[in-house]
Amino acid sequence: MAERARFFDGHKFMWDGEEYLEKEKVAEAERQYREKGFEVGSCTEDGKTLLYTRRVVTEVVVDQS
Repeated sequence: MAERARFFDGHKFMWDGEEYLEKEKVAEAERQYREKGFEVGSCTEDGKTLLYTRRVVTEVVVDQS
C-alpha cells in the first residue's frame, strides 16, 4: 500500500487513494485536480502511478453567528 503522505519540494501532499495503471488516466486526473486549484505530485511504485495533491488555503471565512 502507498504512503498516505509524501513531501515534494518541502511541501506535504496527500495521496488521492488511487493506483493508476494507464498514463492517459493519470493525465486526466492531474488535469482535473489542477482545474480545481490543487498542486499535484506523482511517483511510480511497482508499475503504478500514484498522485499526491495539496491545496493552499488562500482565504478563511469565519462565521460568527
